[in-house]
Formats: sequence, structure tokens, C-alpha cells
Amino acid sequence: MVEIKRESPVRFRVYPTETEVRDNWTVALAYDDEGQGPWLVDLAHKTRWDLQEGLIDEQRPCDLDVPAEAGGCTMANDTLINRMNRTQASIYHLGATAPALPEISGYTDVTDASVFLALFGPRAFQVAEKLSAMDFMDPTRQAPFLVQGPFCHVPCQIVTLEKRADGGGGFLLTCSRGYADSMLHAILGAGAGIGLRPTGEKRFNTWLHGLQKS
Repeated sequence: MVEIKRESPVRFRVYPTETEVRDNWTVALAYDDEGQGPWLVDLAHKTRWDLQEGLIDEQRPCDLDVPAEAGGCTMANDTLINRMNRTQASIYHLGATAPALPEISGYTDVTDASVFLALFGPRAFQVAEKLSAMDFMDPTRQAPFLVQGPFCHVPCQIVTLEKRADGGGGFLLTCSRGYADSMLHAILGAGAGIGLRPTGEKRFNTWLHGLQKS
């Protein structure tokens, strides 16, 4: 019997010490010597949808409201909805499982089409400042919020999930799958001097669930 596997476009140079097979993905749960942060985690296995709909304000993906304004985000129960423009939203399922894609026109599963990373922990935004002129710690906006624009000169969607006065916190980043190698090289290079290291889903889940409880 042929074993079906799904492959992330992201390749760290270290191997995880703990893994789990889930929906044909080999999910990295932990790495040896993950350090004190900041951390970079590959979330390619997390289901992502695109929603395009003229009457998008009337939609309720996963029983959640689509944010009223572009750049707004709604997060609850491990689901994140990001309003991109008048007719489009992205939906990230950040838990271990995701619901079936709705059988409604306008929804597209884009999981296998893009890079999906999280960069979080102490000094996380010091890494971002080296790679983009966009303001991921905008003092006028409350996290979570969506920013769209160039990161490493690549068009990206970036969601600030947490921002702290000390430069810590973290964000999610998606871009086209074809930029994976270059994006990973740039991010790890920018964070090398401040201890940026790969981490697994366990540490990411601890951070995410802490945010949702706060």
C-alpha cells in the first residue's frame, strides 16, 4: 500500500525530537534545545481557507463574525478570521483539527498553496524590524490585527497576535509557497544574533491558548 504524505515547503536544518502524524502531515511537536526565544514554528499543517463573497458581512464562518473593517481580526476557539478587503477574508484553523470545508460558493482551501509560520517570544519584533518597514506593533491598534504588504520584499499576510512593550509577543505570516526557502533563510538569518530557533507545535499551543484565555 502506498503511504500518502503531505509535505511542508519549510525545511529546518534540525530535526524534531517529537513528532505526530496527523491528516497525512508529520507534525513537529518539539525540538532539542529550543532555547529561551524568540521561536519560529512551521504551521503548514494548519488548515487555511479563503473566503470571497460579495455579501461577506452576512457570512459566519465557524459561527464567528467576519470583522467589519479591513485589517480587523476575530479569534475564538482556535479559529482566526482576518478581513482582507471589501469582499475577502482569510480563515486560519489553529487547533489540532479543522471542520470540513463548507459546501458554499466562495470558500477555497488554500492550505497547500502557502507558507504558514509563527514567530513569537522575547524580541520577536526585533527580527521583524530587520525584514519589513511595516508596523506590526502599531500603538493605535489592538491585537489581533492584520497587516498586508512586503516582508523580505515578498507579499504577505501578517497577523499580530500579541504585542508587548518590551518588543516581545508574536505574529503569524503567510505567503506563496514558492518563497519558502528564501523566507526561511531571511528570517533565521535576521534572528541569529538574538537566539531565534525552531520550535514545535507544543510551545506554539501553549502561547496561543494563553492569549485566548487573557
